[in-house]
Amino acid sequence: MAKLEDLFEKNRRWSEQVRRQDPNYFLELSKQQAPKFLWIGCSDSRVPANQIMDLPPGEVFVHRNIANVVVHTDLNCLSVVHYAVHVLKVEHIIICGHYGCGGVKAALDGEDHGLIDNWLRHIHDVYRLHKDELDGIEDMGHRADKACELNVVEQVGHLSDSSIMRQAWSKGIEVSVHGLIYRLEDGLLHDLNVSRHGPDAHDRPRPSN
Repeated sequence: MAKLEDLFEKNRRWSEQVRRQDPNYFLELSKQQAPKFLWIGCSDSRVPANQIMDLPPGEVFVHRNIANVVVHTDLNCLSVVHYAVHVLKVEHIIICGHYGCGGVKAALDGEDHGLIDNWLRHIHDVYRLHKDELDGIEDMGHRADKACELNVVEQVGHLSDSSIMRQAWSKGIEVSVHGLIYRLEDGLLHDLNVSRHGPDAHDRPRPSN
């Protein structure tokens, strides 16, 4: 079993190593944060935003939840978005899913998962909207991968249609919403080409197969 003491020891060694390389690193980092990116991603421990984009602390504002969904009643997520857009003035909001997402798979398997099924209802809605397309994919692995992509597409739409984003765009705030997906097997991000730069719903193309 992992010990909490081990974490403190690793933290101490990391802090010492960073300060040896740059004695002022933490002092400068503590003065402000001015990230250009907000990352809305999955809680999966294999998908760390800063490492994936090779960006240091302070460059990415992060919100994570199971299956990277944006729900209009989730005040946690919406508060993060509002702060990022109106206070931090981020320029890009990235909604990033990943292939092999356990939340998406659980939503598709028809099993009883307990409390989490209430959250997975949001993924069921994605399946319902794209049922014919997903049911037409016989291979379950490929079906799940397509569901992961479509989930990101829908979340980009949800966020873009939110009152927070519409208000921001109406005020002339330049911020874009992007949909990306990450492949665990090679560590690469892929653009689903569903970026939104304003309130017009017609600028949301479908991802290519």
